[in-house]
Amino acid sequence: MRTIRMRTIACAVEMAAMLSLAPLRAQTTQAALSKEAGTLSDKFVGLARVMAGKYDWKPSDGVRSAGDVFNLIVMENGLLVGTLTGAGGGRGGGHGAQVIEPEKLQEALKTSYANLQKTIEGLSDADLKAPVKMFGRDMTKEDAIRFLFGDQHEHLGQSIAYARSNGVVPPWSK
Repeated sequence: MRTIRMRTIACAVEMAAMLSLAPLRAQTTQAALSKEAGTLSDKFVGLARVMAGKYDWKPSDGVRSAGDVFNLIVMENGLLVGTLTGAGGGRGGGHGAQVIEPEKLQEALKTSYANLQKTIEGLSDADLKAPVKMFGRDMTKEDAIRFLFGDQHEHLGQSIAYARSNGVVPPWSK
């Protein structure tokens, strides 16, 4: 009787563990990538908000300013949307006009990520595996997303360091 009870308990624990992981397995790649874009958006927009008035600050000559980094992120998101939809060619090209007004730059960041999320969510599994060329490199659309997200995480760290160097605490650290 004791053995049956122990097996029942072990089975119940195993089922509970499997059920708690089910939502993680049920999430599509598109949903996970869109969520990551949302997280990056929240952090960059938050940093752009608390760094308002310090967009021209940079640690030394020859390095991007805080505002340059935020504008780069907007440009990268546009490049990625173009690459994913076939409208961009995946080259990187020019940056366009730099946005320097805090409210406009924060809105540009939000909008660029919203467009990116919508584009990612509209991709099928086959689309994610489709080949593209970005920065002269052959990759899949999923690889392109992950490549630029990795780059953006590096710029997020850079932006956090810029904020802290100016005595500004990132909003999520309070």
